[in-house]
Amino acid sequence: MNTYKKNYIGKGTQVPNMSIVKATVKMTELLKYVHEYEGEQYCTFEVARLQEPDKFGRDHTVYCTTMEDVPEEGTKKTTK
Repeated sequence: MNTYKKNYIGKGTQVPNMSIVKATVKMTELLKYVHEYEGEQYCTFEVARLQEPDKFGRDHTVYCTTMEDVPEEGTKKTTK
C-alpha cells in the first residue's frame, strides 16, 4: 500500500499584518527532494501552520511529501 510521508525540512513565522510566511530551510535537507522535469531542477514543498508555536515562536512548518510503499498488515482479527 502506498502512503505519503512528510519529510520536515524547516520552520517559519507569519509576517505580521501580511499574508506572507517567512521560512528558513536547511539546504542539505532540501536538496534531498530535488527532482528534474524537462531539464530543469525543482523542489516541491508545503508550508503548514502549526497548532501551537514552538519555543522559538515559529508558527509554521515546511516539509516535502514523498510517496512510500508500506507493507500491508495481515488481516485483522476481531474479538467478540
